[in-house]
Amino acid sequence: MQNEVAERSKTRDCHGPEEMRACVELQQRVWGFSDLDCVPSRMFTVAKKIGGQVLGAWDGDHLAGFALALPGLRDGKNFLHSHMLAVDPAYQRQGIGMRLKMAQREDGLRRGIGWMEWTFDPLQIGNAYFNLHKLGAVARRYLPDHYGTLSSKLQAGLPSDRLVAEWHWADTQPAVRGAVARVEIPAEIAVWKQNVADLPKAVAEQRRIRQELQSAFARGLAAVGFERNDAGGGAYLLGDSQEDAK
Repeated sequence: MQNEVAERSKTRDCHGPEEMRACVELQQRVWGFSDLDCVPSRMFTVAKKIGGQVLGAWDGDHLAGFALALPGLRDGKNFLHSHMLAVDPAYQRQGIGMRLKMAQREDGLRRGIGWMEWTFDPLQIGNAYFNLHKLGAVARRYLPDHYGTLSSKLQAGLPSDRLVAEWHWADTQPAVRGAVARVEIPAEIAVWKQNVADLPKAVAEQRRIRQELQSAFARGLAAVGFERNDAGGGAYLLGDSQEDAK
């Protein structure tokens, strides 16, 4: 089923106001943002005009997923910042996210761009596994409460802590060079975030994970991989990595 859906869907640039509005509507379904936090269709249009990316995965006329990226410049080198990637809940776990990331990579390489960055919630086990294990990205920066209070149902009122994923496209293999430390993420964290009675547990775990990752990064380590366990939890693998694109 996964291969069938991925092959049936067509990944291409989004064009025109209607397709940009379809991205906004999907954004609202996935994150449940209030109007204040929602990225408007005008910004999708601007991103496309200034050298960013607005890529959609289409199943016929239906938008199954999209990726929004903005152009960046650091130390004289161009990169892309992937601000959002959303997949329709009905199409999740069917290869759409990977297909969109590969389309972003192919477009970037075609334009001579060496890497892409994006932020993700350190408590989201599925995202950590996808970013660090499947894609081979690394993370060496932790941003406490990066966006302030968010209306997203996924944030559940916790501080919007973020890790910065760096995906260096010249690397053909994950950048793991021998893990020397681990930071464990309990499987229950997602449930605790959505249950008022358990929210203090989620807050305490977020603080612990923040402290352990920041301490590791201060020692020159990076999150170079992620392992899942049979209980549904996982662990960040901390080790050495090279900053090839910097």
